[in-house]
Amino acid sequence: MLEQRIQQHFIDSADLKYQAGPVLSKSISQAMQAILACVTSGGKILACGAGVSGLLAAQFAAHFVGRFERERPELGAIALPGDSHDPAADTAGAVDADRFARQVRALGQAGDVLLVLSASGQSAAVLAAVLAAHERDMTVVALLGNAGGGGTGGAVGRALRETDVQIGVAHERAARIHEVHLLALHCLCDGVDAQLLGEQEAST
Repeated sequence: MLEQRIQQHFIDSADLKYQAGPVLSKSISQAMQAILACVTSGGKILACGAGVSGLLAAQFAAHFVGRFERERPELGAIALPGDSHDPAADTAGAVDADRFARQVRALGQAGDVLLVLSASGQSAAVLAAVLAAHERDMTVVALLGNAGGGGTGGAVGRALRETDVQIGVAHERAARIHEVHLLALHCLCDGVDAQLLGEQEAST
């Protein structure tokens, strides 16, 4: 019984990724171009997310500043500290909703990109960060979901501008959304590397 349950997790994850690929490839490509334009013009990426999404934001920034799968010069990315130790923080009622927005206003400049993640699309802190990024004339790349219902993207998705990019995963389970978000982040890192270094196979 337990092994069946484990196997079902793998099946469900693989099924969602297989279905999401054709749906998300265009928006991931658009996000990649926005990020590439930012870093090649001397800008930086500010990344943030509430709860588990904050850990994914930190991983993205680490790959960007360090390396993904190939050696390359460092690229500017900062993971904004929040409350990634608290998975329940990805909600509309999280404490200190301005914690990311203050950092965006302090560090963000026109031409920078704000990359946000929220499996619910309802994080008050992420929403405030998006609005602060707009004040700074930054482009927003938003990896969102609809965990818990409310429609893909939620309040954060509704706050995006036409010049922003939404990568929305339609699923009710946060764990599945996080898994697709991680894959999308890997696609962004790989795509930027391919644009900067060429299309050869990445080293293992």
